[in-house]
Amino acid sequence: MSDLGPVKIVIADDHPIWRTGIKNDLGDNFTIVGEAGDATEALEVIAATKPDLVISDLNMPNGGGMKVAKEVGEDIPVVIFTVSEAERDLLDAVAAGALGYLIKSTEPEELRQQLWKASKGEPVFSPSLASLVLGEFRRMTKDSSPAEALSEREREVLQYVARGHKYAEIGEELFISPKTVENHVRNILKKLHLNRKQELIRYALEHGIE
Repeated sequence: MSDLGPVKIVIADDHPIWRTGIKNDLGDNFTIVGEAGDATEALEVIAATKPDLVISDLNMPNGGGMKVAKEVGEDIPVVIFTVSEAERDLLDAVAAGALGYLIKSTEPEELRQQLWKASKGEPVFSPSLASLVLGEFRRMTKDSSPAEALSEREREVLQYVARGHKYAEIGEELFISPKTVENHVRNILKKLHLNRKQELIRYALEHGIE
C-alpha cells in the first residue's frame, strides 16, 4: 500500500445513490478507482484495480460484504459501510475478514478520518458500536484461553498486529527484524489455531489484548 498520494478506493454497494454519496464525501485524499453493485462484480473490480482500500455494503447480491471481506480481507483492508447496527452482523463481518465496520449515518469528516486510518491498516468501528463489541468479546472469553501459551514477546507482537502495524514498524518498536516478527506471527497463529493474520485482530479483541 502506498503512503504517497491519494488512497485508491473501490466502492461496492448495490444502491448507486450511496456510491455517489460516498464519492461526494471523500475529498482529495481519496481516489475512486472502481465501483461495483454486487459481491461478484466487486471482486472482479478489485482484482483489476488493486486498490488500497475497499468500502463495501453489507447486504448486496451474490454474497454481500461478507464475501468481499472473506475473499480479499487478508490482502486489502475492507471496511463494511452499512445501515445495520446489529451486533451479530458486526461480529460476523470481523470474522469474515473485515478491518472495519461503519454505519451509514457516519458524518463525512469522521468517515474520511476513519477510512484514512483503515487504509493504513488500523481497525475502525463506529463509536456507537465499539464499546458494545468489546464488551461482548470479553463476556464470551471469561474462561482461560490459548493466549496463556504465548510468550511475553509473542503477546507484544500480537498487540501491535491487532493495532494494524506492519511487520517493519513492529520490528522497529521491538528492536527485532521484520523477518523475526513474521516468524513470531507464524508461531502465534499456530498456537492459537488460527489460519490468517487477519483473524488475529478478532482474537485480540475477544481476549482484551489491546
